[in-house]
Amino acid sequence: MTVTRFAAKSLCLFSEAALRAAGADGPSAQDATRAMLHGSLHGIDSHGFRLLPHYVRAIREGRVNGQPRLRFRRTRPGSGIVDADDGHGARGTYLAATHAVELARVSGAAAVAVVRSSHFGPAGAYALEIARAGLFGLVMCNSDAFVRLHDGAERFHGTNPIAAAAPAPGYPWLFDMATSAIPFNRVKLAQSLKQALPEGTASDAEGRDTTDPAGVAMLAPLGREQGYKGAGLAGLAEVLSAVMTGMNLSPEILPMQGPDWSTPRRMGAFVLALDPAAFAGAQAFLDGMGRYLALLRGSRPVEGGRVLAPGDREWEEAARRQREGVPLDPSTIAAMEEIAAAASIPMPTAVTGNP
Repeated sequence: MTVTRFAAKSLCLFSEAALRAAGADGPSAQDATRAMLHGSLHGIDSHGFRLLPHYVRAIREGRVNGQPRLRFRRTRPGSGIVDADDGHGARGTYLAATHAVELARVSGAAAVAVVRSSHFGPAGAYALEIARAGLFGLVMCNSDAFVRLHDGAERFHGTNPIAAAAPAPGYPWLFDMATSAIPFNRVKLAQSLKQALPEGTASDAEGRDTTDPAGVAMLAPLGREQGYKGAGLAGLAEVLSAVMTGMNLSPEILPMQGPDWSTPRRMGAFVLALDPAAFAGAQAFLDGMGRYLALLRGSRPVEGGRVLAPGDREWEEAARRQREGVPLDPSTIAAMEEIAAAASIPMPTAVTGNP
C-alpha cells in the first residue's frame, strides 16, 4: 500500500486553513479538524482527514452552514437539545457532549439531542470527550440510506454508528462501530488504494455480495449470515438519533455524495452521559474497570492470537502515528492539492513517503 505520511500538527493547520477559506468560522474549523484528527490518529482513516475535501465542498456550496449560531435549550433536569443551525456535525456534537457532562454531574444521567446537524465524522471522538471528563459516554447518529436490510435488496439505513467510552486506569475504554459491515468511506478508500473489500461487507444493485469497490451499490449490515443483528442495531441508532430528535430518517436524508450540495440535510444525533459518582462511585467505577480490563486482556488467546480490549488497537496506532506521521492515500492528497491551489494555502509537508 503506497501512502504518504504527514505530521498531525501540519495536517491540522492545513485543515483549519482550508475550512476557513471555504467559509467556516474559527470554532467550526477547529471542531471539524479535531474530529478528523481523532479518526486519522486512531487508524479510522475512513473518517479522518480524507473527509476534508468533502467538508470543504459542503461548506463552500451551502449544504453546511460555516458560521452557525448554535443554541442549547435545557428541557428537563437531565435532558436538553442543541440546535446546530445546519452547521458542521462536530460543532453541535462536541457542544452536546459538554452540556451532557454538565447536566449529568447534577442529575446523574443526562441525554442531549442534536438537531439540524450534518455529517459528524467519527462517533468515538465525542464519546471520548465525555470519558475524559470522568463520565461514561454514549453517542449515536444516523446517516443517509446506504445499507440494505438483512436479506434486503435496496438501501434503507445509514451506516448509523454507535460509540461508547468510559474512564479507566491508563487510557479510556473506547468502543466505536458502524452498524454496517464497513463504513461507506472504507469503500472510497479501497477504490483509492486499489484494494478488494472483505467478503460479505458490500452488495451490488441487486443486493448480491461484491468485493469490487467499483461495483458497490450498497453496504451489508453487520453480521453477515446474522445480519438482522446489525440491522437491529442500526434501528436503535435510528430511533434515538432521528425519531427521538424529530430529524430526518435515513431514507429521507439527502445523499452524502450529492448531487444536491446546497440543501441542509437535517440530521440528528444523540448524546448520553452517565456519572459513575451517582452509582457505584467514581473510584469504585475506576477500580471495576481496572479489574475488568485486566481480566479481559489476560484471557487466554487462540494460538497466534491476541486478546484486545476495545480501544487498545486504536491507542497503539495513535502513539505510532504521533511518532511516524499520519498516512494519507493518493486520492486524498490529490484533492488536498486542489484545495491548496484554489485557496492559495501551502500543503502540509510530508515526513516520509513509504512506511
